[in-house]
Amino acid sequence: MTGWNNWSGSVVTSPRLIARPRDAGELAALVAQAGKVRVVGAGHSFMPLCETSDLLLSLADYEGAIDIAPDRRTVWAPAGWSLKKLTAALWDEGLSLINQGDINPQSLAGAVSTGTHGTGAELGSLSTQACGFRLMTAAGQIVECGPTLNPELYEAQRLSLGLFGVAVEIRINVLPAYHLEERVERRPLAEVAERLDELAAATRHMEFFVFPYCDDVIFKTLHPVPADTPGRPPSEAGETDEATFKMICDICAALPHLTPPLQRLIMRLAGKSSRRVGPAHAIFPSERNIRFEEMEYELPRAAGLPTLRAAIDHIRKRRLPITFPFEFRLAAGDDIWMSPFNAGPGASISFHQYAKMPWRPAFAEMEAVLRDGAGRPHWAKRHSLTPADVHRLYPRAADFLAVRKTWDPAGKFANTHLTELFGL
Repeated sequence: MTGWNNWSGSVVTSPRLIARPRDAGELAALVAQAGKVRVVGAGHSFMPLCETSDLLLSLADYEGAIDIAPDRRTVWAPAGWSLKKLTAALWDEGLSLINQGDINPQSLAGAVSTGTHGTGAELGSLSTQACGFRLMTAAGQIVECGPTLNPELYEAQRLSLGLFGVAVEIRINVLPAYHLEERVERRPLAEVAERLDELAAATRHMEFFVFPYCDDVIFKTLHPVPADTPGRPPSEAGETDEATFKMICDICAALPHLTPPLQRLIMRLAGKSSRRVGPAHAIFPSERNIRFEEMEYELPRAAGLPTLRAAIDHIRKRRLPITFPFEFRLAAGDDIWMSPFNAGPGASISFHQYAKMPWRPAFAEMEAVLRDGAGRPHWAKRHSLTPADVHRLYPRAADFLAVRKTWDPAGKFANTHLTELFGL
C-alpha cells in the first residue's frame, strides 16, 4: 500500500496501487483489473477528487506527442502532460494556448476536467478550449468523442471530473504564438471597483489581489505585444517576494492577532510597480510555492464586487486571521453542462488560507457569504455542495449523470467523494 497526498497536504489517501502506464495496452490492463480507478495530475485539487483505495493512475509517462491540424487551429495533445510541458511544446511549433491560469504544473486533463480558468472578461475556462477527447473507457477501449462524434459523451466530458473514463488525448484550440506584457501596480480598491468595466476592457487579461485588512489592491494586467517589445524577461519576478511573504505567514500562524498590521506592511512592500515581457507561456504562470488551502466561487458578473466587499467586511468584523489575499478575476460565460460559468459572464473570487493555519471554520463562514452572491464553487476547490445543491445549480446535471450511467454503469471511475456529491 502506497500513500499519496495532494499539493496542500489536506487530502491523504492510500491506494492499493499507484501506476504510470506507458501505452494503451498497459492502461487497458490496469483499468480492467481494478474495481475503482482515479487519475492524478499534479495534485492541485483541494477536494478529494483523486482519493481512492484501489487504483490511482498517472499519465505523466504515457506515450504521445502533439499532433497539429493542417489549419493550425487545433492540436491533439497528450492529456497527461503538464500545462508547462504542453505550452513549451506548442511554443516550439509557433503556437500558444488561448488562455492559462497563473500556475502550470497541472495536467491538461486535470485542468480541463475541473473547469480551471485564467482571467479575461471575454475568455472562457480551459474546458472551453477542448473540442475533442480520446478516452479509455471502463470497457477497456479507446473511444473518441467530439461535437459530431458521440456528441452526448463529448458534452459531458467537457467538464467531466473524471467520471467517464481516462482521458489519454485532448483536442484543444490554439492560437499563433504570442508575447505578453505583464504590468503589476498598487491601486486603491475603491478606484478599481468604480472603473472595473473600463479596466477589464482595456486589456486582454485583468485581475487583482486584495488583502482583507487593506484598502489597496495588487492590480495585474496581461496584454499581447509584438515580439520585439522591450521589457524585463519572464525570469524576473514582479510580485511580492515569496520568502518575505512566507515569513509573514509564519508569524501570523504563531501570533494571529498580528495579521492586520502585517498585511498593511505587505502592501507597503508591494508599492513598487513592475513590468515584464515575454512569451505567453512564460508570462502567464507565477511562482506559487507557499502551501495554502483554497476555496473559489464563480459568481454572476454583477454580483462579483458586492460579494467581495461582503467577504472583506465579514473577515474584518469577525477579526479572522486570514493571511492570504482574495484573488478576483473575470471569465466569459459558456454552454458546458457542469461549468460554473454556464449561466453567463462570471466573476471569480478565490479565498485562501495558509496551510499551517486552521482553515475549516473560516471556510465554512466564507462559503455562506459567497453563496449569498449566487455563487457556484470551482469543483476542485473546497466546497460543501450536496446532491440537492448540484441539481438546483445545474439544470443539465441529470443529463450528465445519464451519460455517466451509459458509459460507466458500474461506477468504476466514481470515488467516495463523487458518489456522495452526485448521490450516485
